[in-house]
Amino acid sequence: MTGTVVRVKGVKRYFEPKTGKWYAYHRKSGKRLKAAFGSSEFFAELEAINAESKGMEAKPGTLGALIVSYRGSADFKSLKARTKSDYEKVLEYLRPLAPSPLSELTQGWVARLRDKTFEKRKRKFANYVLTVLSILFEHGIEQELVPANPVSKVKRVRKASDAAEANRPWLDYEREAVTGALPAHMALPVALMMYCGLDPQDALQLPRTAVSEGRLDTRRGKTGVPVWVPLPGPVIDALAAEPKHRATTLTLCANSYGKPWTVSGFRASWRPIRQKLEKEGKVQPGLTLKGLRHTVATILREMGKDYSTIADMLGQKTEAMAKHYSRRADTSKKMAQTVSEFEAEVNRRKTKDV
Repeated sequence: MTGTVVRVKGVKRYFEPKTGKWYAYHRKSGKRLKAAFGSSEFFAELEAINAESKGMEAKPGTLGALIVSYRGSADFKSLKARTKSDYEKVLEYLRPLAPSPLSELTQGWVARLRDKTFEKRKRKFANYVLTVLSILFEHGIEQELVPANPVSKVKRVRKASDAAEANRPWLDYEREAVTGALPAHMALPVALMMYCGLDPQDALQLPRTAVSEGRLDTRRGKTGVPVWVPLPGPVIDALAAEPKHRATTLTLCANSYGKPWTVSGFRASWRPIRQKLEKEGKVQPGLTLKGLRHTVATILREMGKDYSTIADMLGQKTEAMAKHYSRRADTSKKMAQTVSEFEAEVNRRKTKDV
């Protein structure tokens, strides 16, 4: 039986890969509808929002009009689903400021918005708001809606000097400890992250067709960059040991119920394993699944691989990102050589003095 696709006028739906769910937004106001799509509660909520937003069309020359213009642009429509979803979160955050005249959105206004956002939502989101705002204004310049980009000279929020390193590379004994503690249905996704450098989301949503004849042929979800690598031995072993599931013919990995993983579901299963290993002293604090991409880059750099090769392995567009991911390997190698030379010089001077 074929399902009927229902479209509701004035409502925009989009899929959020991180949660594996569909969300609905009221186009005019930008408000998210919380009730289940198509339910009586959904239409009651929609009617209330329609009544509330009646006559609230975005006025020309306002931030709201700029957002509407950008949402209708080819640039926005061509974004990857994951990126578009991230942008929508910022646009929803900016919705209360929609009536603000563009002429009043100065560098100082942007700086104050950054500071308030930092207080409410911390550093990462505050900086991401600046990124999306800058994209909005660049679009506005192109469409001759604004003369300049007031975000261009506003500084990002700096990371605190005592803040822990985000997504640090895993140590060898940590990789071994985690591998030994994983249940069967989690082994394959982690192996794909650990040995192929896949993002957690890409590993969990990898289609069956991406693996064939001992090779991985896919694209990174965030950048669309192709990733083609022969499967390492541990991944082949994990494939062979993967519990059989009938959940779907599309995804390679499945949870303990035989259903496709969601990122939030996998992290919920991963958290108690990590916490138990931390308590037992088998891993250090700060272990993240995303850190496995940094681990792959670090190991490759320590092997002497160049940034181009690392970028190809990780599906990155630029060598700059490969350098960022492998920065700990470069520092470690340089410091090892520096300390060795320093020790030799100290010993030389000591001998000379004697």
